[in-house]
Amino acid sequence: MFLQSFNSNRKRIWTALALLSLIALPLPASAGDKKKKADAPGQQMPKRVNFDISKIVWPNPPAIARVRFLQQFTGEKIDFSQFDKSSKKKPKQGWMDRLAGTKPQADQNIKLPFQLIRTCGLAFDSEGKVYAADQGVSAIFIFDPEKKGEVQMIKSGDDAHFGLINGLAIDDNDRIFVSDVKMHHVSVIGASSHKEEGAFGADILARPGGIAIDVENRFLYVVDTQNDVVDVFDADNFRLLRKLGVPGKKHLLTDPGTFSLPTNVAVDKDGDVYVTDTLNDRVEIFDADGNFITMFGKNGDGPGAFSRPKGIAVDSDKHIWIADAVQQRVKVFNREGELLIYFGQAGNWPGQFSALYDIAIDQNSNRVITSEQMPGRVQVFRYVTDAEADQLRTEQGQEGKKSSAGETANVTSEKRNSAAQQ
Repeated sequence: MFLQSFNSNRKRIWTALALLSLIALPLPASAGDKKKKADAPGQQMPKRVNFDISKIVWPNPPAIARVRFLQQFTGEKIDFSQFDKSSKKKPKQGWMDRLAGTKPQADQNIKLPFQLIRTCGLAFDSEGKVYAADQGVSAIFIFDPEKKGEVQMIKSGDDAHFGLINGLAIDDNDRIFVSDVKMHHVSVIGASSHKEEGAFGADILARPGGIAIDVENRFLYVVDTQNDVVDVFDADNFRLLRKLGVPGKKHLLTDPGTFSLPTNVAVDKDGDVYVTDTLNDRVEIFDADGNFITMFGKNGDGPGAFSRPKGIAVDSDKHIWIADAVQQRVKVFNREGELLIYFGQAGNWPGQFSALYDIAIDQNSNRVITSEQMPGRVQVFRYVTDAEADQLRTEQGQEGKKSSAGETANVTSEKRNSAAQQ
């Protein structure tokens, strides 16, 4: 249950602040920032980095960039001046207040921001807003990439009743589905009200994980990790339609079309279904009717192999993006299982990951988001599509031809001048 008391919330936030101090990554200081710092001599400002994070791309230049780092979210904006003891004088506390345990007024007025702690499932709504389910806070954070610092929340106790939330999915009407490990069901959250409207699956699901929705066929896919299956529900009446996989085999199956501790699921624009078969270190692909198509992947520590794949998403070019939890890498494959690109390693800087968990892609903006759990963070990237990359190559080729033609013209001109002088 979401803890609303001031003291419990404060303890959690202080823990989050301590962890966030390890990864704080404000933008480089501008002249305006320096002036503000000079104007407030007693205020301690966060440390600044000495490189431009907008230039972080994969692969490295001069190759055409296919992935760009955009920004990161860690929670509500923190006013660090509230915690600067050097700039404030605490009022003297009388002996009766100390005896009664009353806190000074300065402490009571501190507004403690909510921060991501253990972030799991991710999703985009129709407006491109980012939704992140956080188990540590027992809430769904809503970030707007276009409005930095603006955060909304769907909180347990206020808006819904959460036990241990995990996967997220949002349909074409912006209705929110969130799986709950502790409650063994999927909660349904209203699009406009952001209030819990109901739940389903408690009589079916043992340990629900990732969720995906096929808006065309009206299928809602819910991974049941404990049962080694993917349950397929009707997205409108929540009736169980069928199961992918074979339950009851104690995570020992390796045959095609079966799973061992699957965690996440994704659907492409054609209705094909992609499942991370986590303990088997592979990805399996099914059609919309539940028929097995193919699979790829093997265990290993190299970029082309898997070490506990979890989050999965499919971009507009039908490339398959995988979050590898052990290797702390994001890997992109084609349908044949060929590795196209990868990035990431253990760490807290942009493009590095700590307990990487889920991944989601907005087909409209080609934004890619990832979630981490130690501590909680959401990173935002931009996928450069095949068509955009082809256009960039064409433009670079034209510039190269112009440059070559200019050099040839200069050489010819120099020869003519030399001949004239002779």
